[in-house]
Amino acid sequence: MTELPPEESFVDTALAESTEVREFFGSSYDQVARFASRLAAEGELRGLIGPRELPRLWERHIVNSAAVVPFIDDGASIADVGSGAGLPGLVIAMMRPASSVVLIEPMERRCEWLSEMAAELQLSNVEIRRGRAEEFHDAFEVQFVTARAVAALDKLCRMCLPLVARGGQMVVLKGQNVDREVPGALKVTRKLRAEAPEVLDAQTVAGVETTKVVRIRRP
Repeated sequence: MTELPPEESFVDTALAESTEVREFFGSSYDQVARFASRLAAEGELRGLIGPRELPRLWERHIVNSAAVVPFIDDGASIADVGSGAGLPGLVIAMMRPASSVVLIEPMERRCEWLSEMAAELQLSNVEIRRGRAEEFHDAFEVQFVTARAVAALDKLCRMCLPLVARGGQMVVLKGQNVDREVPGALKVTRKLRAEAPEVLDAQTVAGVETTKVVRIRRP
């Protein structure tokens, strides 16, 4: 059983160590808990998360990031745009070990963190590419593209959809008011020959607020 260190008692450990969370993450729980522990200890110092986020680290960031995982096939190729602290990219890589996951991040210090975490967590399915998503539009395509807290939906479509292979999907985490962003994104999806955005409820753990996943298919 993985126990969080005493100095991290200010993190939402009751949720982190609950039976529901352990069952939700399954065999990836120990890896995820180790990642959360490092993020709690170093995230603020390294500019990855704000100090106010620590008391709700699991609910707002770890579990929230995992909400997108059921929408992604295990074994698929994945790119996470604007990976930052590894939310959701590293969480996806831990929960989808048969998938190849490309983490796209423009900031060097965040790329260093992602590299450290991939090595420490022994994530052989992770590749880190430093740069903006637009720089890779002609470099590769994947079956699924994810993002979280990166940009408004119309801008996100312009960034992400060119990375989606034909038959693939863009599945991104958004806030509760994402419906307001859909009309502005429709023009972009039509131009890029993608289907209209679907706003889906993403369930995770009992007691944790349902989040929204926007899915856009590229036929």
